[in-house]
Amino acid sequence: MTEVARTADPASPDFDWLPYSHRPAIKLAVTQSRDGMWNQSVLSLPGRHATDFANIGTIPAVRRLSEYGWSPDSPPLVLARRILFRLLAEDNDPAFTFELGTKARDDDIVRRTRGLFREAAAATLAQMGYENDPRLRGAARRILERTVSYLNSPLGEKPWMRVGNTHVLASESAPPSIYTLTMLAHMPIFRHEHFSGVERIYDWITQALPRQETIQLFGKKMVPQPHLIMGDVLPHRNAVEADVPFALVWLETMARLNFLRRNEGWMKLYERFADDRDRSGVWHPHKGMERPTTTHQWAWSTFPLDDGVTPESKWADVTFRIGLIGKLLGREIELI
Repeated sequence: MTEVARTADPASPDFDWLPYSHRPAIKLAVTQSRDGMWNQSVLSLPGRHATDFANIGTIPAVRRLSEYGWSPDSPPLVLARRILFRLLAEDNDPAFTFELGTKARDDDIVRRTRGLFREAAAATLAQMGYENDPRLRGAARRILERTVSYLNSPLGEKPWMRVGNTHVLASESAPPSIYTLTMLAHMPIFRHEHFSGVERIYDWITQALPRQETIQLFGKKMVPQPHLIMGDVLPHRNAVEADVPFALVWLETMARLNFLRRNEGWMKLYERFADDRDRSGVWHPHKGMERPTTTHQWAWSTFPLDDGVTPESKWADVTFRIGLIGKLLGREIELI
C-alpha cells in the first residue's frame, strides 16, 4: 500500500499504527534489552528451526523491525541507535566484539570483527534513513575508500594466495561486502558524490564469480567470509532457485544502486520472477508448494515478514518484493 501501490501515506494518522499491530513485530520488539541490544550480540540469528526470535542479534532485529515498517523514531529503534553509531568507530576495542569475541586476545580477529560490525552497522543506519548524519557519512567514506583502493591495487588484480592446498584472501584484502552494497543502496546522495568509486564496485561485482570459497587469512587462522562479494553472485537461474529470498534481496539492492537495469542477466532473472505470477498477480514457485527459505544471513531480516497463517500468505513476501523492485525500476504498477 505504501511502497508499491502508493495508495496510502505511511505517515497518515489513519494508517501509521498498522505496522505496530503486527504480532511478530511486537514479539521481537519486547525482547530488546534496556541497553538497546538484543541478547548482547550483533549479528547472531535464531536457529534454522526456531519458531521465535531466540538468540537474535541487534542488527538483524533492527533491520527486521525496519522491514516490518516501524519508524526509526519508534522507541526500540531509537534505543538501538546508540550502539549502532558506536560500532561505526574506527577502533579495535575488544569490548565491542560481543558474540565473536574470545577470551584469548587475538588482534587479527578483533580487527576483523570490528570491521565486520562496522560495515553492518553502517548498512543498517543507512537503511534506517540516516544518510545525512556526519558520523555515517564519515564511516561510509572510509569504507568506500578502503574498498576502491583495494580494487585498484595489485592485490585486487590478483586477490588469491595459496596456503597449503587452499586459496585464500590476504588479511589486508578489502573487497566489497553485502553490507557495503546495502549501505550504498540507501545513500543516493553519497553515491552521486562518489560516482567513480561506485562504478568501480559495479565492475567488480559483475565479473565471473570464482569457484573457490571466500576464505581470508587472519594471522594463522583461515576464516570464512561469506559476506564478501567476489563477483556475480546471481549468474543464472540455478542460483536464484537455490535461495529465492537472497536472490530478491540482491535484485532489490541492485535496483536501488541503479545497477539492475544495466545488467541484462539480472534483468532476465527479475522478468522471470514477474512472469511467474498468476492472473491475480500473486507469485507461485515452479516446484512444490513450500514457502522459500534462505540460508543467507543478510536476507533473514527481509524474509518472511508475513506470519503465514493462511495458505496464500506464503507467497505474499515474494510478491511484494517483485512489486517493490518493479517500482524501483520506474515501472507502472497495475492494481488488481
